[in-house]
Amino acid sequence: MAQRNGYPSDVTDEEWVFVAPYLALVREEAPQRQHSLRSVFNAVRYLVKTGCGWRYLPHDLPPWPAVYQQWARWRDNRCFEHLLADLRELARVLAGREAEPTAVILDSRTVQSTPESGARAGYDGAKRRKGSKVHVAVDTLGHLLAAVVTPANEPDRGQVAALCARVQQVTGQQVQVAYVDQGYTGEAAEYAAAVHAIDLQVIAKPEGQTGFVLLPRRWVVERSFGWAARFRRLARDYERLALTMQQFHFLAFVGLLLAKGVFQPTSP
Repeated sequence: MAQRNGYPSDVTDEEWVFVAPYLALVREEAPQRQHSLRSVFNAVRYLVKTGCGWRYLPHDLPPWPAVYQQWARWRDNRCFEHLLADLRELARVLAGREAEPTAVILDSRTVQSTPESGARAGYDGAKRRKGSKVHVAVDTLGHLLAAVVTPANEPDRGQVAALCARVQQVTGQQVQVAYVDQGYTGEAAEYAAAVHAIDLQVIAKPEGQTGFVLLPRRWVVERSFGWAARFRRLARDYERLALTMQQFHFLAFVGLLLAKGVFQPTSP
């Protein structure tokens, strides 16, 4: 059998040493395991990066049913959320920050629906697009902390409570302030954040300014959306389940931090 050349999305040896413990839901030699976890992980990364369908995975990767079944286990156990949380802490410490943030930025992006996701899609009148909204919270370095997927017609302010609850859960109640745009104005959104001990601060455009404006603090989350857009599976909502779309975002940000090598020990 010819040796497999691999793909740019394949995990490196160093990355796999760090990642493997988070993904080993059963022992490596378990009798029901027919394919190595590393090859399955490579297949999922390939799918998210290239945007191909499950049935179109290359034949030098494990069969798509095996890959999907293992992905579903990882998804339902939120393995990539746990992995990203530790990678994010490492990245922050290496950047000279505290391990957990005290400030976050909230925002959403509307993703065009497809026939697979159309049953749960909504119409975003502002973007004039039918699809899903991915509501996120990122720290001031742009690292993902929380994500909620809703129909696109759901208002941003309606997800403040869910995002703030998750943010405080993953940071150990460390977040004190959340920066948002004018889509989050109103007493209801402010109260939803205050319930979780977070001060919601609206960063508004300068008076009289129209079109795109690079706003203080707020530009960080726009950059994060730009990072996510490089993963073609996230360019549109191809998923029947909102949970799959959500967890693919965590997997994408895991890949971004792995590529930075934040998990590698530094020389003394």
